[in-house]
Amino acid sequence: MLGLPDIEPLQQEVMKIIRDKTLASIDANDPTQLIKLFMPSADQFKSMESLQTPFWEAIGKSMDLSGGSKDKK
Repeated sequence: MLGLPDIEPLQQEVMKIIRDKTLASIDANDPTQLIKLFMPSADQFKSMESLQTPFWEAIGKSMDLSGGSKDKK
């Protein structure tokens, strides 16, 4: 009743898709296609960088890494 959802059918479906794509690439003897299944494209790297930059800027602004006040005498 209350608890975690049963995602086993979804996992099995995803694993079948991955297995089918992997086997199709192996059958085609094209290592480039096999690598593309598991490596992000250049566009995906750019979009990840565009997400990470504001995140790290916000973290830097929220943390005072200087260890104290700048007005020490």
